[in-house]
Amino acid sequence: MKALLQLADIPRSTYYYMVKTFSMPDKDAKLKDVIQAIYKEHQGRYGYRRIRDELVNRGHHVNHKKVQRLMKVLGLKCLIRMKKYRSYKGEVGKIAPNILERDFNAEKPNEKWVTDITEFKLFGEKLYLSPMLDLYNGEIITYTIGSRPVYSLVSKMLDQAFKHLTDKDELLIHSDQGWHYQMKQYRHALEKRGIKQNMSRKGIATIMPSLKASLAL
Repeated sequence: MKALLQLADIPRSTYYYMVKTFSMPDKDAKLKDVIQAIYKEHQGRYGYRRIRDELVNRGHHVNHKKVQRLMKVLGLKCLIRMKKYRSYKGEVGKIAPNILERDFNAEKPNEKWVTDITEFKLFGEKLYLSPMLDLYNGEIITYTIGSRPVYSLVSKMLDQAFKHLTDKDELLIHSDQGWHYQMKQYRHALEKRGIKQNMSRKGIATIMPSLKASLAL
């Protein structure tokens, strides 16, 4: 045994600690079962933060770092990986002014909307999400998902979002300077409905806190 420990470069104290703990009952066994159940219920779409929130909802008050550690032990990984899609390709159209100036508070529905494109992987397939969010209450007005970040992903989302408007609404839509939002078709679609277009400065990401919270991994 001494030779094997030297070969594996494992300290004797570590070996005896492991032997001792093997014979002890797993104090986290019940928690692991609940974590696995939540993971299975949501088909692997929940990461450790959302699983931790669900555990709290079920009466299990546990630190998110512990959930992360237990998921690692159980070999559970979120099957969705999201990242900001870099759609900026220079000035391919017209850049709208930054009227909003990072004032992301709205006093009523359909006053300020925010849109963006996010890239994520699901079961190894790359997909693109184009949502529209109302800053008044964080509601996702509508969204489209596609396998390519083409303009129709945005135009279809706009058509769906416009159905939520009334003639009395005075709306501003905020985005980054992505090429989709510089397109003549996009600008004309907003102008036709009397909607003000707003763009963040180059290098400033669109802020959609409610969307990030709802899709947090």
